[in-house]
Amino acid sequence: MAFEYAVVLTGGIATGKSSVAKLFLEDGFSIIDADKIAHLMLDKQYQKIAELFGSQYIVDSRVDRRALGGLIFSKPKEKIKLEKLLHPLIFSEIERQSVALDRLKEIYIIDIPLFFENHGRYPIDTTIVVYTPRDTQLERLMKRDGSTNIEAQKRVNSQIDIEKKRNLATYLIDNSKDLKNLQQEYVRVKKQLLINFFKE
Repeated sequence: MAFEYAVVLTGGIATGKSSVAKLFLEDGFSIIDADKIAHLMLDKQYQKIAELFGSQYIVDSRVDRRALGGLIFSKPKEKIKLEKLLHPLIFSEIERQSVALDRLKEIYIIDIPLFFENHGRYPIDTTIVVYTPRDTQLERLMKRDGSTNIEAQKRVNSQIDIEKKRNLATYLIDNSKDLKNLQQEYVRVKKQLLINFFKE
């Protein structure tokens, strides 16, 4: 059985989800990273990517993710084409890893940036949302990627609004302040998670 002991870690782009995933990892939790799996599948499918979007997005038999990202975040139809190709492959690999981790009968984390966007593809009830307000999200994204405000807004707008994700969360980690506050929020949520997960 897959996903029995799974907890989803999600949020919006540049909200600090990777920092929280690192804290879980340092505490000994197993992590399934959907982004890493997506990158692996993207490169494995480079020939199909060339067929769908053009050979200009392939460099040395690997996908130029930045160039392809510029396309899919500006053209929703192209984004749908990419998701149709990749999402079933990503799900199958996450499910495979989940089955193995469920045998340990311990909580593990699945880091899925687009969990709520995937319309219930993953049958997991417990979610942790890493939150920061939209203005801070945009500011951090521009600083991180060197993108313009327009580019950052396109990427943020391609996801469900962070305020809606906040309302959908089982647990919320507020990352609107500094690193020390994020660590405190993480400890608070981890304690709640460990207390509540096995109650039912």
